[in-house]
Amino acid sequence: MTKLALGTHPFLLGFEQLERLVERTAKSGNDGYPPYNIEQTSENSYRITLAVAGFAEHDLAITVEDNSLVIRGRQSDDSEGRIFLHRGIAARQFQRSFVLADGVDVGEAVMENGLLHVDLTRAVPERIIQTIKIKKG
Repeated sequence: MTKLALGTHPFLLGFEQLERLVERTAKSGNDGYPPYNIEQTSENSYRITLAVAGFAEHDLAITVEDNSLVIRGRQSDDSEGRIFLHRGIAARQFQRSFVLADGVDVGEAVMENGLLHVDLTRAVPERIIQTIKIKKG
């Protein structure tokens, strides 16, 4: 018996990029920092919340690149002249990527109490019924 790849199944026409999308998501390199939540806020909207304590708004950048939401954080190192007896809070940079489906739009981003909230909405496609006329050959 031949095993078919997901994107080549005969009933999934036009989904050739699905397998590449899954591979790209698996290779995104997210290391778990910063921690995040994804919640569904309504039938067609979502909210991604990242714990970005220690980052200011100007330390963060949010972009949409090739159907991916990319959130980057970079803090400046202000430890010059300071002597730490213990340094458990590192000024580290991060990049967190989320693959967006077609029709998902990135809305507002709000910083609140060390949490960055990014709201997403999914456009509901209009239902189209098309009748195809059969010609005699």
